[in-house]
Amino acid sequence: MRGRGDGWRGVVVAAGLLIVVGLLVWMFAVWRGKDGLQTSANVAQLVGVLLAVPTLVVKLVLWWRQRGPAPVADAETVALAKDALAVMVAAQWREEARIRELDDPAPIPVRWELTTDQRIMDHPAHITADDALAWSGTADQIGAMAGRFRALRRRRLVIIGGPGSGKTTLAVQLVRELLEHPEPDEPVPVLVSVADWDTERFPRLQGWLTARLRETYPSLRAPQYGPDAADQLVQRAHILPVLDGLDEIPAQTRAAVIAALNRSLADHDQLILTSRTREFTDAALARDVLTSAAVIQPQPVTADAAADYLASCLPPVPSPAWADTLHKIRTGRAPHLTEVVSAPLGLWLLRTTHITTRTDPAPLTDPARFPTPQSLRTHFFDQLIPALIDARPPSADPAVLFRPRRRHDPVQATRWLGYLAHLLDTVPTRDLAWWRLAAITDPPNVRLNKLAFRLVGGLVFGLVGGLATGLRVGAGAGPVVGIAVGLLVGLVSGYMLAVMVEFVIELVGGLAVVLYAHWWAPDTPGYANLKTTGGRLLLVKRLAGGLVLGLVGGSVGGLVFGLATGLADELRSGPEPGLGPRLVFGIAAGLVIGATYGLVGRLIAWVETPAASGHANTPIATWRVDRALNLLRICTVGGGFGLVSGLVGGTFGGVAFGTGGGLASGLGFGLLGGLVGGLGFGRRHAWLAYLVVTFWSARRRLLPRSLMAFLDDAHRLGLLRTVGPVYQFRHAEFHDHLAAVHTASQEH
Repeated sequence: MRGRGDGWRGVVVAAGLLIVVGLLVWMFAVWRGKDGLQTSANVAQLVGVLLAVPTLVVKLVLWWRQRGPAPVADAETVALAKDALAVMVAAQWREEARIRELDDPAPIPVRWELTTDQRIMDHPAHITADDALAWSGTADQIGAMAGRFRALRRRRLVIIGGPGSGKTTLAVQLVRELLEHPEPDEPVPVLVSVADWDTERFPRLQGWLTARLRETYPSLRAPQYGPDAADQLVQRAHILPVLDGLDEIPAQTRAAVIAALNRSLADHDQLILTSRTREFTDAALARDVLTSAAVIQPQPVTADAAADYLASCLPPVPSPAWADTLHKIRTGRAPHLTEVVSAPLGLWLLRTTHITTRTDPAPLTDPARFPTPQSLRTHFFDQLIPALIDARPPSADPAVLFRPRRRHDPVQATRWLGYLAHLLDTVPTRDLAWWRLAAITDPPNVRLNKLAFRLVGGLVFGLVGGLATGLRVGAGAGPVVGIAVGLLVGLVSGYMLAVMVEFVIELVGGLAVVLYAHWWAPDTPGYANLKTTGGRLLLVKRLAGGLVLGLVGGSVGGLVFGLATGLADELRSGPEPGLGPRLVFGIAAGLVIGATYGLVGRLIAWVETPAASGHANTPIATWRVDRALNLLRICTVGGGFGLVSGLVGGTFGGVAFGTGGGLASGLGFGLLGGLVGGLGFGRRHAWLAYLVVTFWSARRRLLPRSLMAFLDDAHRLGLLRTVGPVYQFRHAEFHDHLAAVHTASQEH
């Protein structure tokens, strides 16, 4: 598939051919004119100069861009980028741990052991240098677990388990522990979802990981971290990839991912991978085991351990209902509930929906009401959104990080989140990226209710036009006859006018949708940097370069425009107003507009360079900076460039072309053209696409109008988690439950 750059190259080539053909036609017209061959020869020489100038400019630009290989960052610069990344990742998961209540009151004591299935793990001698391979530990003793990981020969670990068994939680705990207590020269652990890895596009892990780092941590693109810091960190083995969710990709792709990992990992490359047990087993048996990786799996939480954990979340003296429920869990008299809480997810659901909300737990042990463990889990998922909304009332205090900013209706919130879960399943992916919604949502259908539009439009147009016509006709035939005839004619013509307006609306709307779907929807967020600290000289150089290129291009374009219009006018109507004024206007306008275009272009390119930051880029933060970038571009191009072109065209154009009243029209057309240019200028339009998709989805009552505010509140409530600039549902099972609820609601 050709990229957007290839399309622009085609447009430029086509435009160049049209200019050459136009100049040749113009030469032929001059030759056929009153001065014959002499004028044609002079024009041919001038055309040769005009074609040589842009050729020289292009060669100079290509020489400047290809003046040498890109510089390689030194070790000190790479170390600076590595330290900044470690700070960002640590801050990101520290906040997520607080929202997920991983340490409140303590991590769930899940025990992890080596897998007993020897078919899915490499030879012990490839995994450890010790005489025997052993692994045993609990999640509430994460320091010891990190020590066992560090003791592995190549530090490669696969975490498998059933749904809700705590695989991702353990991976997050290991990331936090490795960052909080690092050893010298250790890589930075970065958790990413493996579901986005396209092994055909990125055959090696390093290429895909570099792309994910660029997207998730755009601050690494800051100039002080050197050229392409993400690639430098990956290639120098400064990243420990923590790949989450191998089971979330299609079956035929899982084996390809394991094969790609084995191809990509060198002797000392480290890795952590999570997957459900069955999916990893099928992939390993279909292709191969993961080289030198230990495979661990959880043991079920015992009834006593589950009851002890729940008791630690209750008051020291629990209510009689809770005391009875805990007793039934310990003694096995509530088998369905005991099975549910044998997994960390079930324990968290029970705590959130019943302990936090102080709901009576007695019905949970009634087999008539909940005949299966699955019915209990479904009940917990159904109660999760109302429970979290009731337990965390909104707060406008910015210091309160884990409370929503507004109160949401649980029914609406469930419907909106269900639609998003269903939408992600169509891709499929677990990552909810706000800038990708436009690409995965059906484009707006710009269709009118034709009958209603024609009737209403025809009535309005007909009444206005018919009354005006009737008054004129009534002067001779009488007011009654005139108004009657006028209304009759007006209604008919009004209906026809409504049909024409309807056609124009659908045509323009359809073109806008095509542009939106093919140009804006694939864009990724921009990151505006309005600071010049440490980079003023670089900014001045870029602006100077833009000014020079703009002046050269503007003068050439203005010269061509002045010559073409001036000589064409002389051939058509004589020497007035003459070639001179047209040339002066063309060159002057070209210089001013070209300089403005060059400066604006370089300024927009500058602000798209991210500033260095010690904080992770959250979804709401990336949305805000992309919005600022788009508004800045629209105001700069639409206001600045449009105003300058309008003033130049309106003030001097009237003089050069012998017309009056050019200032108002020039300003109007200039500002209008600048606004349109501001919408299409630059490389980042994700926020504009987001506006279209949220407006259209809100009209269909599928999503809230202020989607990002709602998603931010859902994250504060604990329904979503963030992984860099994307959201994910807190648990994959919760994601699947909401998608199934949405599908069921659409079928009824």
